[in-house]
Amino acid sequence: MSRLPKLFGSSSRRSFLRSGLAAPAVIGASVAINPMSTAAFADDGPTFGDISILRFLAAIEILETDLWEQYNELGGIQDTEETAGSGNKPYTALLTNIDGDMSQYIHDNTEDEFTHFNFINQYLVSKGARPVNLDKFRTLPGSTASGSSGKKRLTNLMELTVDASWWGRYRSRTANPDLGDNNFPNPVPGLLNGKFPAIPRTNDDTKDPNHLLAIVNTAAFHFGTIEQFGSSLYPQLAQRVTNVEVLRILLSIGPTETMHFQVWHDKAGNITKVTDPTNGLTFPDMGTFKGNEDLQANLIMPEPTHFLSRQLPVCSIIRPTATQGAAAAAVGALTDDGLFRRQSPAFFTELNELAAQADMAQRRLS
Repeated sequence: MSRLPKLFGSSSRRSFLRSGLAAPAVIGASVAINPMSTAAFADDGPTFGDISILRFLAAIEILETDLWEQYNELGGIQDTEETAGSGNKPYTALLTNIDGDMSQYIHDNTEDEFTHFNFINQYLVSKGARPVNLDKFRTLPGSTASGSSGKKRLTNLMELTVDASWWGRYRSRTANPDLGDNNFPNPVPGLLNGKFPAIPRTNDDTKDPNHLLAIVNTAAFHFGTIEQFGSSLYPQLAQRVTNVEVLRILLSIGPTETMHFQVWHDKAGNITKVTDPTNGLTFPDMGTFKGNEDLQANLIMPEPTHFLSRQLPVCSIIRPTATQGAAAAAVGALTDDGLFRRQSPAFFTELNELAAQADMAQRRLS
């Protein structure tokens, strides 16, 4: 996660209520009540905790699909697999300058996230559990620029505060957030100091080439920010799973999130230096970091770092993977990202409840 608030001293409901993460007054008002039928509690079936983890992941995948669909409508490929939108030519052209395959990658990432939440939800139904549906929260206005479908959204890509410190975290040879480290080099610290669009909000955003380039660069770093969440979240929650089949699901979907992350990690290194004339946001020439291993653009494979203990040899790993409070930390980091700006209190209540249930899951040993 970009930021990892220490939300849980234990996995109790009381500790969640003390966490300060917009906690609902009553945990479980819409989630814990009858989330599954008794059939789901068969000895060889998923536990209540397993179901809670899957329901939280379904919600996260729904949110990811919503944001990726917005990117695809404007900058991806619209076809029979992803039909919404019609593309925004100036936005797509600048994305193509980063990499000629950007539109295909955006399309495929969008399709992948759709299959993730659809599969998890259908699996829940097959086990007698309730699937997750967030449609009632599709209330946010999206882009009105040419190419957008104009649909109501769950997520807001027009007021982002992007934490790109994952860039330095994956290059660090000494620091690991699982061991309490949280100060990592950030190639674009300015993204933390405002509310920036990652898609053109209206056609006016496409008129100034430097402004539009800054929007595209924001998207390039946001792609990696989003996918590194999933890259960590699946192994974090897998450690709390009891049922082998549910574990198989997490261990099969999680690596695809890591594949997404590495693609976007690589592409962000190809951005063009620019200062946005409308707000002063500055993106650097990524080539100037050559020789600085904390920021060098082509070091996209995780550098070895300390893992489990500083007394053990360094190891190349996904980071973080500590499991305590992982779901709540993910919600907190995505909220800090600005992804849910203008969402309703009821949305946060529901998402926090799903996170609380997932974090209370415990691996059953027998």
